[in-house]
Amino acid sequence: MKFVSTRSSGKPVSFTEAIFTGLAPDGGLYHPEAMPDLNDYFWNLPDEISFNELASNFTSALLSPEIDLTIARRIVQDAFTFSPILKEVRDDFSILELFHGPSLAFKDFGASFLASAMSHLLGKRGERAIILTATSGDTGGAVAQAFHRKANIDVVILYPSGRVSSFQEKQLTTIGGNVSALKVHGGFDDCQKMVKASFSDSRLKKLPLTSANSINIGRLIPQAFYYIWAWTQMRSKGAFTFVVPSGNFGNLTAGLYAAAWGLPAGLFVAATNVNDVVPKFLLSGKYRPKSSVATYSNAMDVGSPSNYERLEKLFSSNIVSFRQHIKAWSINDEITLETMSRVYKHYGYLCCPHTAVGWKAAELFKEQYPNSRVLVLSTAHPGKFLDVVKKATGVVPNLPKTSANIMRKKKIAHSVSHYDEDLAEWLIQNFK
Repeated sequence: MKFVSTRSSGKPVSFTEAIFTGLAPDGGLYHPEAMPDLNDYFWNLPDEISFNELASNFTSALLSPEIDLTIARRIVQDAFTFSPILKEVRDDFSILELFHGPSLAFKDFGASFLASAMSHLLGKRGERAIILTATSGDTGGAVAQAFHRKANIDVVILYPSGRVSSFQEKQLTTIGGNVSALKVHGGFDDCQKMVKASFSDSRLKKLPLTSANSINIGRLIPQAFYYIWAWTQMRSKGAFTFVVPSGNFGNLTAGLYAAAWGLPAGLFVAATNVNDVVPKFLLSGKYRPKSSVATYSNAMDVGSPSNYERLEKLFSSNIVSFRQHIKAWSINDEITLETMSRVYKHYGYLCCPHTAVGWKAAELFKEQYPNSRVLVLSTAHPGKFLDVVKKATGVVPNLPKTSANIMRKKKIAHSVSHYDEDLAEWLIQNFK
């Protein structure tokens, strides 16, 4: 595959150029120039294939000869010491747990792959990179863990002050080394705007900046792999619908990319909290970004999702095409807490607030399509949201021992305003 900007046809670039540039020169996001037809490839996948084998094969199928199968296997082996886990709640309702990586969130898949690929490619090129990324909660922890101690790479993570959980903030601010955390006095959309502005700031042209949130195409491609793996595990029982907790819409975009390559998937359900720009767009046909609102499912508190540009490109700006592929529901905090409580009471299953948003959306979908089967993507470990889980269920979830120790570590964060100039000045001072 080659990649072009969502804002212009432009000259196609390689995967390597796309991941190290991050944002296209015109301010757009990199998007596949054309979608490969891998339909036959899908149907030849064995049911018992491991996640790592599948990821290696698809990396090679999509990116050869730039990344052949041998290199793909090295990247995948280094990236994925963890795997998705599929759990069946009942015959027509399943959960895909994506939080068994180092930061306990689904974003470990994309971040670990990107870190491994960048490290491998930088070693060959003898160059350095500065990862600049914004987080609404989970991306930052995943990026910090994935890139920590990677040779030739520095990491700068922007997060909105007071709008991430205490555990998420500790994940960002205690790792140290080549990872710096900037506490921004604003919302996630401010953080994201500052990151985007940095890529086009003439004062920063000499810095080797790139990104590691879903702005970067290298994050989205590996996220598509767990959709494909889940399909291999579930296809024997027939068709099913993916239900995706959605904020910046990178996760949903990855699934829709897999469908464009040949994954036999029908509808996708986008589950949002009250930051409901996309659900309202699907109803009205008019896309109106707005300021984000703080919720219990904070990693989805996004009022201007950047990946809308990729969806618009994928569906040729056609609202009919959007509606043919995506259904969407918005779930408020009160219903999120009720769902968490009910799911624990009826099924003994503790879920994070984001997963609860997906669970409720799946139930609403099944009210309209009662004979359907659903697979809810569980995006984060409940232990990352101790206060919310306890409020909803009365239970304090256990964290893995390696993660529980993080709360005792000292937080180190640099405060900056929400103005682009302040970030530029910080970068110039620290990366002269």
